[in-house]
Amino acid sequence: MTLYQVLHELQIVLALILGACPLCTQPLTLDRLSARLGRKPSHAPHLALGMRGEEAAFFHLRREGYVITARSWRSHRYAGDIDLIGWEGDCLCFIEVKARTTRDVASAESAVDESKRKTLRKMARHYMRQLPVAAAVRFDVLAIYFEAGKEAEFILFRNAFAWSENPGY
Repeated sequence: MTLYQVLHELQIVLALILGACPLCTQPLTLDRLSARLGRKPSHAPHLALGMRGEEAAFFHLRREGYVITARSWRSHRYAGDIDLIGWEGDCLCFIEVKARTTRDVASAESAVDESKRKTLRKMARHYMRQLPVAAAVRFDVLAIYFEAGKEAEFILFRNAFAWSENPGY
């Protein structure tokens, strides 16, 4: 018996133990096993909110006409990521997504401080070096509010900040 056959048999046995149908078309994955056993995802609540926000932002911006080319783009040179990169017409947009469940403390967009803007600029420069031709660029911030009992509210700040903190640069 090959290793594949042994694993397949084990999958059928686990499916029977957990009450799943062994003939289902979808394979029994560890995520499904975890869900069946009542275990929750291992993400901290604030990380889960961020992932939910980035997912919602992706679909919202597509509805607004953006062509998204990268999600959670990372550079090998710098820590962090750029949430979304996409085109709106001929303009390449680097989009930072901030999600909140309440407006009581501070606005979502205020979390994009000077340090975050500096990091985003560095990463954007690194990304731009990979492009075959130069393009018009801007930095957008998308604030999303997931308030209880309400539909998600999206506030898009186009051209939220420039390449420099110095005015007139």
